[in-house]
Amino acid sequence: MCTLEKRGRVYLLTLTGDGEHRLNPTLLDAIRSALARIRSDSARTGGGLALVTTAEGKYFSNGFDLAWAKSSPADRPRIMTSALQHVIADLMTLPMPTIAAVTGHASAAGFALVLSHDYVVMRGDRGFLYMSELDIEIRLVDYIMAVFRSKIADPRVRRDVLLRAPKITAAEAARRGIIERVVGGAAEAVETAVRMGEELAGKNWNGEVYASIRKAAFPDLCGALELAEEGDEDTKMLASKL
Repeated sequence: MCTLEKRGRVYLLTLTGDGEHRLNPTLLDAIRSALARIRSDSARTGGGLALVTTAEGKYFSNGFDLAWAKSSPADRPRIMTSALQHVIADLMTLPMPTIAAVTGHASAAGFALVLSHDYVVMRGDRGFLYMSELDIEIRLVDYIMAVFRSKIADPRVRRDVLLRAPKITAAEAARRGIIERVVGGAAEAVETAVRMGEELAGKNWNGEVYASIRKAAFPDLCGALELAEEGDEDTKMLASKL
């Protein structure tokens, strides 16, 4: 389902195999397990780390596993959406910079997973970003809408992404401010993201401070994810520095 390796100061989380990397509870639990390992390792160092998430094959992720959700029992859609909510919450609280290296198509919930990282690098020779909900007649849950409100600041760009359902190339995504960088192919996307991760990790920022500032930067998203406020802990940390 996924692998985790460490390259210098950068953790590389890879969705494995040539499938569509549909987001069902099995894959999402595997991602959460990997993030938990990263968080545990980070607690021992305090900072100077980064995460890159990528995928093998044609797809980064083709969204929720709708076939799994439509089978019994009836509460499977809730279980699946809750599992992704937990993954995004984990990313928003991870004590280090995060980068998505998009090596293939990222659709619907897969697109939301991409945007849940701090930075996005995307291959330019193939692949697209696509919100398919209009085309397949599925409503957006609140926390996914909050991802798009928080990470696509221009309301006109956000409108087009959500209400036109285009398949957005890397070049167009960069032009419209959805992603940071476009590179040649899949291998280059991963290499570029890892280099970016090494540069950010080299700042040796305190991981907990980084995560706290990230949460403060995106209060709408953190509220939708039901993440607890950290004001008291931040006050204690400030006091300890004075």
